[in-house]
Amino acid sequence: MLAYILRRLISVAPIALGVLLVTFLLFRVIGGNPAYRIAGKNATPAKIAQISHDRGYDQPYFLNFQDFPNQLFRAQFPRLARNILRGDFGESLTSKMRVSQLLRDGVWPSLCVTTPLFFIELILAVALALLAAYFRETWLDRSLVVLAVMALSISTLVYIMVAQYWLASEWRLLPVWGFEGPQYLVLPVLIGTVAGTGGTLRFYRTVMLDEMYQDYVRTARAKGVSPAKILFSHVLRNALIPILTNVIVALPFLYTGSLLLESFFGIPGLGRLLVSAISNGDEDVIFAETFIGAVLFVLANTLTDIAYTWADPRIRLK
Repeated sequence: MLAYILRRLISVAPIALGVLLVTFLLFRVIGGNPAYRIAGKNATPAKIAQISHDRGYDQPYFLNFQDFPNQLFRAQFPRLARNILRGDFGESLTSKMRVSQLLRDGVWPSLCVTTPLFFIELILAVALALLAAYFRETWLDRSLVVLAVMALSISTLVYIMVAQYWLASEWRLLPVWGFEGPQYLVLPVLIGTVAGTGGTLRFYRTVMLDEMYQDYVRTARAKGVSPAKILFSHVLRNALIPILTNVIVALPFLYTGSLLLESFFGIPGLGRLLVSAISNGDEDVIFAETFIGAVLFVLANTLTDIAYTWADPRIRLK
């Protein structure tokens, strides 16, 4: 297992650099010279040239063959990759602050939204999935399926607009904007739970039903095992692998935050920071969040494989 884990950890760097390369192609190569966006509409050619020189936009994209071989890697992408790999994420174009400081400031607000949302949705979806599997093909099971389909069929934007209008504007039960206390998190977490539980419930219900029809469940019933023990000791335990896959892969998004919820509720997290960076062409912030997200996603997949061996001792990592 140790050799497998080491190989997966070694693969983090090339995968993250590949994601960074795609982002670079989109925002720097296809998107054009960022100096034009930084300088503004009425900028002179001299100012654009100065910004391009100061930020290295006048250099080749990937390799510098003009000064071969001494300055071969004196180019935009090698410079970007070198800086990010050593933890230098640059400076925000809009706020003029270090990107690393912006990331540190945004982590806590994002975690305050995504962490309770993650646990509430997980517990609620698993509990309802077990309930639906136990009362399968009954009115309760069908009602849960209908509610789940309705919940996932409605856009999150609709939930946000309706909740903001009725709960915040009309009834004034909850604040609608800001990050000044726990009460500001109730509405975003509530909306995120309602919008996300439908799809998760349908997935977990399918997983539980697959296990309910297995031979070991019929054997346990024939031996007189109680329904509660069958559900929690047998069905839930054997359904852990797909549940772990869904849960652990979602862990990186606790860090990256929720783009919609943070933007519409004025929460200064990493999700809102990324939306603002995309709107303003703040590429240093985009590159940093993309790179960190890719690293966390690869690490989460490695953790998922390790968790498989705990859930099912028959699995061996080679």
